[in-house]
Amino acid sequence: MKSLSSSIFSILLVLLFSQWAASLPETDHENFLQCLTLNSDNSTSISKVIYTQNNSSYSSILEFSIENLRFSTSTTPKPLVIVTPLQVSHIQASISCSQRHGMQIRVRSGGHDYEGLSFVSDVPFVVIDLINMSSISVDTKNQTAWVQTGATIGQLYYRIAEKSKTLAFPAGVCPTVGVGGHFSGGGYGFLIRKYGLAADNIVDAQLIDVKGRFLDRNSMGEDLFWAIRGGGGASFGVIIAWKIKLVAVPPTVTVFNVQRTLEQNVTKIILKWQQVADKVHEDLMIRIFLRSVNSSTEQGQRTMRVLFESMFLGGVDQLLPLMQKSLPDLGLVKEDCIEMSWIDSILYFAGFRNGESMDVLLNRTPTTRRFFKAKSDFLKEPIPETALEGIYERFYEEEAEATEMILSPYGGKMSEISESEIPFPHRGNLYQIYHAVYWDEEGNEIAQKHINWIRRLYSFVAPYVSKNPRAAYVNYRDLDIGTNNNKGSYTSFKQASIWGVKYFKSNFNRLVHVKTKVDPDNFFRNEQSIPPLSSWWNKRGD
Repeated sequence: MKSLSSSIFSILLVLLFSQWAASLPETDHENFLQCLTLNSDNSTSISKVIYTQNNSSYSSILEFSIENLRFSTSTTPKPLVIVTPLQVSHIQASISCSQRHGMQIRVRSGGHDYEGLSFVSDVPFVVIDLINMSSISVDTKNQTAWVQTGATIGQLYYRIAEKSKTLAFPAGVCPTVGVGGHFSGGGYGFLIRKYGLAADNIVDAQLIDVKGRFLDRNSMGEDLFWAIRGGGGASFGVIIAWKIKLVAVPPTVTVFNVQRTLEQNVTKIILKWQQVADKVHEDLMIRIFLRSVNSSTEQGQRTMRVLFESMFLGGVDQLLPLMQKSLPDLGLVKEDCIEMSWIDSILYFAGFRNGESMDVLLNRTPTTRRFFKAKSDFLKEPIPETALEGIYERFYEEEAEATEMILSPYGGKMSEISESEIPFPHRGNLYQIYHAVYWDEEGNEIAQKHINWIRRLYSFVAPYVSKNPRAAYVNYRDLDIGTNNNKGSYTSFKQASIWGVKYFKSNFNRLVHVKTKVDPDNFFRNEQSIPPLSSWWNKRGD
């Protein structure tokens, strides 16, 4: 009887807590603000980095780095407070006071989270925006760099190029992406086949944990250091800096950007690309963009335009024989190719092709802001011609006016690294697909129309992509594949596994055990955060 009463009491306690968390009055943030002041080393300094909804700068701070306009509408939930820390003590105070006053924390580095989880929540929350913690220190002698997680990859590339023309880092193409989320989810770009992921080249990190402790690799231990390199850092604490291993690049690289249409027999080229793209020399990376355009020969009709975009670590005279041997049907000629430095290739692939200074890499503002929905896939077998034709047909539909699929080849270094080396497990694939649909008008109806389209495309390609699980890339976050319970309710391992094994495969189990050890009460959480196995929620006896 006593056990039954205890169980009933526990259930009532959970229900009451859930209702309280969901209805926390907005005025409670006043207590949170007072707590910040009392718990900061310098109350004057922290007051300068706190923005409430009444502050004239609040909206501009919030909107500044949002890339996906789906999460920048009048109905999007907004944080009660934004903190833009200048020092570690500001982060420690924010973590401590959020726990005391029932606030959830979201941590934003660059604002590119595809589902807005770094700055949106449906419970009372605080955003820690790391924009001010963006220092970068490059050590060319030891070929390493420390980079704070508020920096962008464009800023990192700029600082490396300032010091050396033959050192680089294997991260992404978009310069306004923050290194905090990018590195912690994996991070890839044109050097992926030569050097692997950004996360494969991290050698140390600094993190503030749920207890407010400042930890580095040595003090956090190898399990936690493993987890934050590809397992998503937001589940485990606030990562404040990475130490990265820089990589060697030649003084000259060669790029090309060649377009072909259906009328130019592009399907045959894609079929051949699928056979060779992961097997060519690791110095060569050729990715493909599939897009639909208006036909130039048949009025009112659509056709496919396919872009072959590439970087080769070497000169054009070395590249052309490789291309003639591996992908002769593309018909690449010397005039299609441009020799340049590695840093100039960063500008080139970011769309800066008119002689812009590399200073543009220091600009944090997203170059394009649109409404979009994205998904991802991995393939171990080539897509057959009939399936490509089916994809084309879907690209001709009305909702697909602004859509793309990007096919990025693996192989090379990616095939040499174990699936369990870091949490990112997607190693032995032919290539990865990024699916995206874009639109420019606000409104739920038009958004749903485009989201439904990409879901139909995703369903259509299901027979041709990875299975058991159908794998996905965590940096192309997709809440369609499963979510946690965010409004104060416990999320079971079984429920979280629905999405967790798609991102992390068998590594999800280890991530859950690390989470259980470092954040057992699940303070750092969101709709797709790693859940702990044991917390006070489990005491209900479910």
